Amino acid sequence: MYKALRYLGWPVVCGVLVAVLIIQRYPQWLGLPASQARLESAQPSSGARQQGPVSYADAASRAAPAVVSLRSTKAVKRTQSDSAKPERPGSAKPVEELSLGSAVLMSHDGYLLTNNHVTLDAESIVVALADGRQTLAKLIGNDPATDLAVLKIDLPNLPAISVGDSTAIRIGDVVLAIGNPFGVGQTVTMGIISATGRNQLGLNTYEDFIQTDAAINLGNSGGALVDANGNLIGINTAILSGGSQGIGFAIPIKLALDVMQSIIQHGQVIRGWLGVAVEVITPELVKTYGLKVDQGIVVTDIDPEGPAHKAGLRSGDVLLRLAGQPVKDGRLAMNQIARKQPGDSIAIEVLRQDKTLQLKAGVGLRPLMEKAR
Repeated sequence: MYKALRYLGWPVVCGVLVAVLIIQRYPQWLGLPASQARLESAQPSSGARQQGPVSYADAASRAAPAVVSLRSTKAVKRTQSDSAKPERPGSAKPVEELSLGSAVLMSHDGYLLTNNHVTLDAESIVVALADGRQTLAKLIGNDPATDLAVLKIDLPNLPAISVGDSTAIRIGDVVLAIGNPFGVGQTVTMGIISATGRNQLGLNTYEDFIQTDAAINLGNSGGALVDANGNLIGINTAILSGGSQGIGFAIPIKLALDVMQSIIQHGQVIRGWLGVAVEVITPELVKTYGLKVDQGIVVTDIDPEGPAHKAGLRSGDVLLRLAGQPVKDGRLAMNQIARKQPGDSIAIEVLRQDKTLQLKAGVGLRPLMEKAR
């Protein structure tokens, strides 16, 4: 009996241990409820362990020399409240309004990118380089629709920023904002990319913003948003409120470069134009135009001298397709038209009452007037 237990003991003990392990690890095999949640195992890393740098000094020192401070002035009329005592005839002096901002040196021959609102109506623009040099800048051209402006300075041995790829950025990438906030001098702040493709903010006509939580304050406008290697990916443009709230916006450098090159070559940005205003369909618009649909994009206004009017488009038409592509967003539709070259033709499919119509319009050149649609 003792010998039998001796030979059978180990198999029995092992069997009991295996049964206990099965009950603990896979209770559902025996019809028992699971005792704990099964968690997903961490994926093995490919190659060396990834670790962020302890300093971004190399990126900052690489980009900072090409980021300059701007000081623009313009004359404004003196009002009665500007002075406690009335001026004698002939003694009134014009009042200068000072505006601070930033800009980025894009080339060694002195072309700079900044914001249009920084240089708007400026009579003189002083550029202060990081190396201490100062000079007057010439305004080459501006584009209110994207809030960009191109300046030119003439100095020897100018630095130029290295340009990155704004189409390859990802949410979570580390970025640095470099500029001249509040006029205190060049400042570098760090954050991440919070979102891409932000639009419908009501800031510009054409919007495709990079959103970041890197601190952007008054005076940072026109400055650089660079990646962790110091490459330019955006032009800092706007903040959500009067101070840094962790929500700032930059114009992607791809868009900014297209605008800059067009201004340098043509003196303006060449954009396609149909001369229409559109809005997302609302219950009010359904009632106003007697629409048979309750969603989509409706034409609310037409320039009587624009290509759309000549093609037969009418207020109240619902846009279905542009160039064969479904129309789902009014701003994206207008951007699609803007990318066309003047002289191109574009197919337009609209719903008018109960009828679907196929129209074709010749794309015109978008007027420079701010009120142009």
